Amino acid sequence: MPLSLAQMRRNYTLYGLQDEHALDDPLVMFRQWLQLARDTESAPVEANSMMLATVDSDGRPHCRVLLLKGLSEEGFTFFGHYQSDKGQQLAANPYAAMTFFWPGLERQVRIEGRVSRLDPALSDEYFDSRSMASRLGAWASPQSRPLASRAALELLLADTIKRFVGQTVSRPEQWGGYCLHPERLEFWQGRADRLHDRIDYRLHEGVWKRSRLAP
Repeated sequence: MPLSLAQMRRNYTLYGLQDEHALDDPLVMFRQWLQLARDTESAPVEANSMMLATVDSDGRPHCRVLLLKGLSEEGFTFFGHYQSDKGQQLAANPYAAMTFFWPGLERQVRIEGRVSRLDPALSDEYFDSRSMASRLGAWASPQSRPLASRAALELLLADTIKRFVGQTVSRPEQWGGYCLHPERLEFWQGRADRLHDRIDYRLHEGVWKRSRLAP
């Protein structure tokens, strides 16, 4: 039987997002939504998983799934390889967009802003908290570069393990954190018959301005 994508649709009926329930500070609101997603989303969904979109030097967009690893007044923190495709794209164009989708809550949050590298001390702190296997993997993997085979990657890891026998596995220089400093957040709540709620926040001269968007 052929797959009929045109008929794949679900009607969202769990919640609504009234204007009086939208907070003045979107970062506080995001924390509340993330906490609820963490408490209610079923395994194996990770509530802090997100799509990260970047643009390369030719203006071509790229998107992948990452994990959010921190949230502060400065913004949203994630980690990766500075020489990876995403690292080079952020070096060429330091603007990015994130999307969080929590299907169990029928909710989505979009975030846009400028990205900067984290202070090296913060990257060191997070790297040291990771498992030994993850730290060795960061050294072994030439992220985004072509590999001859899976066996070639496993050989790189084996060589890395030998290299660090009896030594501290500190953070490699080419690996570290980023912070997306938000300039826009949009909170989306699914509603019946496609009349979804969209509350949009935009940063203007240090103040968040809120509006409702048509679905």
